[in-house]
Amino acid sequence: MSLRECFEKRQLRETRKDPVKALRSLEVAHQKYQRGIEALENEFFDFAIISGYTSMFHCARGILYQDGVQEKSHYCLILYLRERYSDRIPIRLINSLDNYRVERHEALYGLEFNPSRDDADLLMRDAKELIEIAEKMLKRGRSYGA
Repeated sequence: MSLRECFEKRQLRETRKDPVKALRSLEVAHQKYQRGIEALENEFFDFAIISGYTSMFHCARGILYQDGVQEKSHYCLILYLRERYSDRIPIRLINSLDNYRVERHEALYGLEFNPSRDDADLLMRDAKELIEIAEKMLKRGRSYGA
């Protein structure tokens, strides 16, 4: 699916820019990150995967709110970042977010998924990096549509 199709199918839709929701989403990203760190420290690697991904998701969602875009699809949210922000967010981080989207699904619903400490640790490092990038973008109002 293309970004255009995401909008046509209303998986992404234009709405009013909402800096308040953008910053609230960033707050949620911080909370989920902390929960992921706690899960990692307690060797609950599947919960660390879920919390770390959710943290990254909320960073991305905050950027979309800042732009006046509402997401209804995690996949389309990632397409949006890839197309509109690969100049400000490292493409490896956007690609990792997509991989973690799949891992989160497996952690929640899969029968065979058994993440390691290394898997969870890498995800949490990526989540921290994305939080730092999103903070700069949102607190300075430097997202795409601004």
